[in-house]
Amino acid sequence: MAAAASFLELPPLTTLTLVRDDVADSLAAAEELVAQHRHDEAADLLEDLWSEVRGNAPLALRQRLALSWSEMYRGELEHAAELLEHAAVIAQSPRFDSADRAEILYRRGCVALKRAQVADAISLFTRALDLNEHAPRPSILLAANVYQWRSRCYQFRRDWDPAARDAERSLELATRAGDEPSQAHALFQASCIAERGKDWLVARFYAERALELYRKHGETLATARILNNLGGIDFLLGDVAAAEQNLIAAAETAAKAGSDPDLAQAVNSLAHVYLKTGRPMEARVRAQRAVELLVDRLDFRAELGIAQLVVARSLAAEGDHTLAIEWIDAAEHTFDALGSTSHLASAWLARGDVARETGDLDVAADLYRRAADSLQDVHL
Repeated sequence: MAAAASFLELPPLTTLTLVRDDVADSLAAAEELVAQHRHDEAADLLEDLWSEVRGNAPLALRQRLALSWSEMYRGELEHAAELLEHAAVIAQSPRFDSADRAEILYRRGCVALKRAQVADAISLFTRALDLNEHAPRPSILLAANVYQWRSRCYQFRRDWDPAARDAERSLELATRAGDEPSQAHALFQASCIAERGKDWLVARFYAERALELYRKHGETLATARILNNLGGIDFLLGDVAAAEQNLIAAAETAAKAGSDPDLAQAVNSLAHVYLKTGRPMEARVRAQRAVELLVDRLDFRAELGIAQLVVARSLAAEGDHTLAIEWIDAAEHTFDALGSTSHLASAWLARGDVARETGDLDVAADLYRRAADSLQDVHL
């Protein structure tokens, strides 16, 4: 991977170097690859274009933003952050306004959330909203995107009221902007919040609306993600057959899109269903596959730890409590790095279940109490 260019190597931003039409066309083509989630192809093309666009500030900024987005989704979070720092330097030119700088803050917030730096992400998103609001030409769509991502932050912290407000505001703005994919993203978040509140029929309604919009616009990767969530909702509603059907479709769609993390999440969701319906061996095999797909993705620590716990619980159901504890240790290590109290609590509950099954009732009680006490400081 090419390193981010040194700021000192940039031509002065007060000049505007002319570029060939084919270079501008190639940049637009690369941006379209990013929009299609073809991030490996996009990154290669964008890296090659840097030498051609670096002297033209508007094109240089577009290249930095597009490449940072692809790097973020490829799991290259450090490089994405460096690119956005570079973009912030470029955007200090008088030719850019506060809406451009708000766009950079928004993307920095996305990278921060991927790093599980939730407080930093919320701060960056809030600053982006304020900067955009005071821009000469505020971007309604940018605001919709920021609210949708900030809702994710509040969900991570289990702070459901502000999460719901941000999702609702995102949907309102995306509707006003007439952008249906962004409406679908907001509906997706609203579905997640309703699911967490055990309002499963409402959650399914929002998810089905989002799925319809994603399919309408050919959003293959987003389709895989919402199918995964629909499968989970179906299972909570007691429809095991529909859950399996949607989760298998989610895995197939994620594989078609070429996204290992999304494939892993769908496979692990299917493993959950198998575990809960008395098929631990099938659950273990699929959860182990999810772990293999996620082990090098630091931006998917939560999903990795959840898969590790499914392996552990499957092993315990098969009677191998010693190996189950080893997998719980791995999950706890993953969740500790993530910094999520609620996820750690789930690991302690799993450890308590193993202790109970092996007759260590006092140890089990202590672990259950520890999990319960830890959640007292979590917004419910």
